[in-house]
Amino acid sequence: MTPAIDLLKKAKAEHRVHSYAHDPKAPSYGLEAAEKLALEPARVFKTLLAASEKGELLVAVVPVAGSLDLKALAQAAGVKKADMADPQAAQRATGYLLGGISPLGQKKRLRTFIDESAQHCASIFVSAGRRGLEVELTAEVLALHTQARFAAIGRS
Repeated sequence: MTPAIDLLKKAKAEHRVHSYAHDPKAPSYGLEAAEKLALEPARVFKTLLAASEKGELLVAVVPVAGSLDLKALAQAAGVKKADMADPQAAQRATGYLLGGISPLGQKKRLRTFIDESAQHCASIFVSAGRRGLEVELTAEVLALHTQARFAAIGRS
């Protein structure tokens, strides 16, 4: 199991784990998950890390079919500017490899923001901490266990 799944089990949070055969040549891990699990891309969310101008790492959870609006994330976080985080720094802080970073069970507790579109889905899918492994849960359960705030941070 992964730290993300362990966290949900320990908290007795309602969730379902889904796995698929990951193709290392897939151009987009998130879209691959949507395709292989036969899901609408609007229900599958990717976990991205950004860094503020002061170097604070921020977690952004946005739909895989869109992109992260860095200005909107900076505004939601109350910082002047946000840029994509260094991949090595993201892996060190979360304890996960790129393409398998889960918003749950990270090594360090980082401020987390979930795109508000997640609230319109009965359930959403996020990485369970490994490529080829997704966890299905409600946006509210995800927010509770990551201490996240909802904000309009995604772009279609």
